[in-house]
Amino acid sequence: MGKDGKKVKKNENAEKMERLQSGKRSAKAEKTAGMKKPAETNKAAGTKKTAEKKKAAGTKKTADTKKAAETKKPADTKKAAEIKKAAETKKSAETKKAAARKHAFKSRKEKARKQSAAKRLFAEGLEIKAEKREKKKEKAVRRSAKEIYTGKLVTNRKGFGFVEIEGFQEDIFISHSKLNGAFHKDLVNVELIPGRGHRQEGRIVKVLERGIREVIGTYRESRGFGFVIPDDQKIADDIHIARKESHGAAEGQKVVVRILHYGDEHHRPEGEITEVLGDAGDPKVGISSIVRSYELPEAFSKEVQALSEAVPLRIHAKELKGRKDLRDVQMVTIDGEDTKDLDDAVSLTTDGREYILGVHIADVSQYVKEGDALDREAYERGNSVYLADRVIPMLPERLSNGICSLNAGEDRLAMSCIMRISRSGILKEYEITESVINVDRRMTYTAVAGILDRDADLVREYKPLVPMLKKMATLSGILKRMRSKRGSIDFDLPESKIILDAAGNVEEIKAYERNAATGMIEQFMLSANETVAAHMLRLGYPFLYRIHEDPDADRMEDLLTLLAGFGYHVKRKTGKIRPVDVQALLAGMEGRPEEDLIRTLALRSMKQARYDVECVGHFGLAAKEYTHFTSPIRRYSDLQIHRILKEEMHGKLSKKRVAHYEKLLPAVAKQCSERERRAVDAERDTDKLLMAEYMQGHIGECYTGHISGVTGWGMYVQLPNTVEGMVPIAKMPGDDFDYSEQEYALVGRYTKKRYRLGEQVQITVAAADVVMRTIDFALVWEEEERDHEKRKKRSHKTRRK
Repeated sequence: MGKDGKKVKKNENAEKMERLQSGKRSAKAEKTAGMKKPAETNKAAGTKKTAEKKKAAGTKKTADTKKAAETKKPADTKKAAEIKKAAETKKSAETKKAAARKHAFKSRKEKARKQSAAKRLFAEGLEIKAEKREKKKEKAVRRSAKEIYTGKLVTNRKGFGFVEIEGFQEDIFISHSKLNGAFHKDLVNVELIPGRGHRQEGRIVKVLERGIREVIGTYRESRGFGFVIPDDQKIADDIHIARKESHGAAEGQKVVVRILHYGDEHHRPEGEITEVLGDAGDPKVGISSIVRSYELPEAFSKEVQALSEAVPLRIHAKELKGRKDLRDVQMVTIDGEDTKDLDDAVSLTTDGREYILGVHIADVSQYVKEGDALDREAYERGNSVYLADRVIPMLPERLSNGICSLNAGEDRLAMSCIMRISRSGILKEYEITESVINVDRRMTYTAVAGILDRDADLVREYKPLVPMLKKMATLSGILKRMRSKRGSIDFDLPESKIILDAAGNVEEIKAYERNAATGMIEQFMLSANETVAAHMLRLGYPFLYRIHEDPDADRMEDLLTLLAGFGYHVKRKTGKIRPVDVQALLAGMEGRPEEDLIRTLALRSMKQARYDVECVGHFGLAAKEYTHFTSPIRRYSDLQIHRILKEEMHGKLSKKRVAHYEKLLPAVAKQCSERERRAVDAERDTDKLLMAEYMQGHIGECYTGHISGVTGWGMYVQLPNTVEGMVPIAKMPGDDFDYSEQEYALVGRYTKKRYRLGEQVQITVAAADVVMRTIDFALVWEEEERDHEKRKKRSHKTRRK
């Protein structure tokens, strides 16, 4: 087309647009007719126009989008599939990761459980270590605190000492320079001081009360003065005696010294001789000095004697009121041949398949009343002391050998414990009662053992009693097996029997023979003691128990280490050693050469039995409850127990009496325990003295014994007759010997020869000193030892050249 055509067309389009716009304005005007404001009309028209434009634009955009979507659809579908696949892969990974986390959680939980169990087991195994840490902590606290404590000083010949303080697990070590003038047995104030050693150390700051006023010893003369060597080996220093204070004492005499000055760090104690006992080499004088040294009171005061003389020798009818009459029951006493104070009798009958055992004990409390002179004297003595040549009784003879002794054929007042026991040794029923008895026969251990061995003459002599004695033997065996099964330890150590002639000289020393009769009485007394203890424990009243605490863990470990060296191993189910473990060990070595030695070592590893108001059991007997009920003539503890039992029987244990016993019994327990140790020490020293006297007559003789002890200064050898002597290490032939603590042996430096505990050796008696109560042995050389000694001497000569 030409320019005109374009122009015409352009005009037509312009007219068309004009008509269109005109039509739009008319439509809007009609639509908005009636509106009051022109501005609103114009605004509405604008709004409608805008909406139409937006609608048109939206429609176009939607179409374009749809078209674009249709164009891009294949690509988006592929992409969506890829996204979906990626999501599934991610989900799978997350699922695996969650599973891994769950597995890890379970593993950690299981590990924690195992660790917890391991910790519990580990904690149980650390109980002893924890206790040791507590002890160290306690020591550290004590060391840091400058507190003052009160206790009793115990010294020894080496110059140092220890203070025993109640409540402390260990005694306080006091060096010689810290004694500050204190003497053996003094009651002192002690101050704790820091120390690097294992044991807590201290210094004496004040002496509160002197424990010793007199000393027994042997007088020796020197230039211008004299001195006394104390018999008590725990007294650290000799006592200096000025010439004017000797009062005529001669060299080698046994004397009594009154202490004038107790000495200090730079001065020895000083004293004056108040009494001359006699020649120190005389055994009778030696025993008297032991009695004086341990302050054993031989004579009774006039007041005590007068009170004992007032005691009737026969029972009055009024005393029988309320007592169980057992005079028709067959019973016997069984004791040693030389026993005079018979305080226990036994009876036995059967009822069907059960035994009825009666243990009948002299009722001493009927004659010794609480608080009277007899009671005070008995309390002070604590027990009877049995020395080789004399008895120092707890009660005057009129009581101990008279009205309180269960002599055959005489009515006697008693405390009876009657027990019904099954065939397996189980206590079924019991009765503890006041009684009156009449013993049929006084028998000895030897006679009863002979009857049980079917000695025809003895069986004929004691015919009426034989059936009962046989039943007693059967029941004794049952009880022993029962106790053995629960773990009771039978140490059965050899005891010395020293036989004196009419003049009081030692005639023979031998091991005390135990037989079926001694074991039988022992089992019956144990049953009565256990029954009474359990009875009072159930009632809950204050009482006096015989206790034997568990052994110290460290000492038992030392014993087990020693036994391992001998090839013995204790099988124990727990970390703590039990009575049954020790019993099994001793039973396993029965009949072997080292049996007595191991029994002795095991006993030495135990704590000492003692009296206490708390019932903590008896380790050695494997008994939960135990007391001493069976010997009130010779033990104050038993007398005190009888009083409490009688008050309980008669309903007299009121609140006031209970309070009385709660206050009284701790002191009684302490007193009885201390007096018991004093008696044991005095008896042991007497035996040592008499053994030294006996061996003086056997100097140069040869014997075979076994090594019973090994120390850094030599070894002890015990002979079959129980006599023990020492072989000094400096005099041992054939080599130079050193003490091996790990092996408990003396080992030769060059030959490596060993002398160990329990081994048999041949010795000769080299020396015996009655004054010092010591015996020296010398080893009998073997040929190879002689040859080695000769080679050693030749070697020394060659080196000198």
